[in-house]
Formats: sequence, structure tokens, C-alpha cells
Amino acid sequence: MKKTKPSVEPFLPLTPAAFQILVVLADGERHGYAIMREVTTRTLGGMRLGPGTLYGAISRLLADGLIEEGGEQVDSELGESRRRYYRLTTLGRRVAVAQARHLYELVRLARSKRLIGEEAV
Repeated sequence: MKKTKPSVEPFLPLTPAAFQILVVLADGERHGYAIMREVTTRTLGGMRLGPGTLYGAISRLLADGLIEEGGEQVDSELGESRRRYYRLTTLGRRVAVAQARHLYELVRLARSKRLIGEEAV
């Protein structure tokens, strides 16, 4: 019997924080502080995730099965401090792809309406 993949629709749209976390984890496992730094860097400071927002979103993503814990590791940048790492699940990657495609289509629509791009007023 063929197993069907769970639908991504119940998880969409993602909050901006949740989407940014999934984008960061698409590159591999990260701990919370590294996720916060990378979101700030990738958005050129346009989005800063505080600890409450970050760990609230991580908690929801874990509960929804979009990410999973990867265990604890020593972070060489922080000395002997142990960090809990997170990684994307297969479902999490599928949800991130669906959200990115949706955003891509919105950008295409905005360009066609001359709301963004070189011809925007």
C-alpha cells in the first residue's frame, strides 16, 4: 500500500519568524542563538528574533513536526557551553518550499502590477 505524504496546507501561511527559521535550517542544523544571528544577517537587520519569539516559534515548529531536535553539542565559539541543535524534517522542508513558492508568486504578481521593480512608482 502506497503511503501518502501529509498535506502542507494546514501549516500555511507561516509566520515570518517561522519561515525565517525554516530557511536558516535548510542549510543544516543550528542552535537557537545561531538561528537568531543568521536571521538578523540574512535580513540585513530587517528582522531580529528575540529569545521569546525564537523559542515560541521553535516550540510550535517542533509540535507541528516541521523541525526536530538534533541533540546537544558543545559550541566551540562559546567555549564549553552546550547548545541544543534543531534541524528540518522532511515535512518542514516541504512546507518551507510551499511557502517560498507562494511568496515567489506574490512577487511575480506585484511586478506585473508595477508595484516593485524598475518601473514601480
